[in-house]
Amino acid sequence: MKRVLGALIVLLGIATSVCSQSDVPILSGALAFNTNTTGGATSFAPTLAPVLVAPFGEHWLVEARADLQGFFAEQNGTSGPYNGRFFATFDYAQLDYIANPHLTITVGRFLTPFNIYNERFSAIWIANLQDSPIIFTIGTRTSSASNGGMLRGVLVERPNWLLNYTAYFSAASTTENLQAGRAAGGRIGMFMPNAGIEVGASYQRFLQNGDFNVAGTYFAWQPPQIPLDVRAEYAHSPGGQGYWLEGAMHIAKSRGTTTWLGRLQTVARVQQYFKGTPIPSDVLPAADVNQFDLGLNYYLPHDVRLNGSYGRQYSSLGNANIWNVQIAYRFLFPAWPGEHK
Repeated sequence: MKRVLGALIVLLGIATSVCSQSDVPILSGALAFNTNTTGGATSFAPTLAPVLVAPFGEHWLVEARADLQGFFAEQNGTSGPYNGRFFATFDYAQLDYIANPHLTITVGRFLTPFNIYNERFSAIWIANLQDSPIIFTIGTRTSSASNGGMLRGVLVERPNWLLNYTAYFSAASTTENLQAGRAAGGRIGMFMPNAGIEVGASYQRFLQNGDFNVAGTYFAWQPPQIPLDVRAEYAHSPGGQGYWLEGAMHIAKSRGTTTWLGRLQTVARVQQYFKGTPIPSDVLPAADVNQFDLGLNYYLPHDVRLNGSYGRQYSSLGNANIWNVQIAYRFLFPAWPGEHK
């Protein structure tokens, strides 16, 4: 944890030393306390996820996020004293060169851009449900991050639609807090802003453990007329395949309503996983799994969110109830004292 905090301080020092007064670095992220009960076994996970964003000049950007987390559970699963430990990881630490709308060049450690959950929805202050989808590790192993280089941008833009792309390569790493798999891949998506719809596909060649192909598709929909968010993904690898479909809707008639009822959001997710041929060091389930989750998010003033959910998992290895409760605080402030922009 000291090494991760030290690295963030170094990155902040580098960023502040090259930024002009108008390019103020931002510290953001969230502080959360999570509880989970699965099959009668309860665990607690306090989490701090700081994010640094530092622009300098017209084309350069430094981005970094760490994850400082504790995990405490009963010694014998459902009985005994609580034991635990704290651990820290670097989610990403990258340098971006924004050449133009059609090309951004990234080097360093970045979130693996397979489908869209990992990059867009996995942060604790964004995810509608605490637990990641079962198929999350397909395309994002070994650590959800890649060490290498990435190209992305808008390939084609028209009045009613645009085509975006991402291509990347990652080198293998077993260094503590910087683990990554050796892989290459890409993603392409079409966004239709008038309808609020995006669809796309991902491909990855994992260049370890015998080499194998991974593929996926995704769908996202935010209809302009109602405060509804629909997200879905499908992913396939030799180790298994599956899908998830999630919908979240605010009770209010429009997004951003500040009434007490308008702050309430309902969430539902269904998912299925089908076991394939086991791969060495795979973290996918060892059996087919069906699962549904129902949740509520309540957005309090001052960027505080309460989250609670219930899920039921069905598997030949045993069925289980899943209960989650979370309180999270989102923070955002300039990294330079005295700045308020």
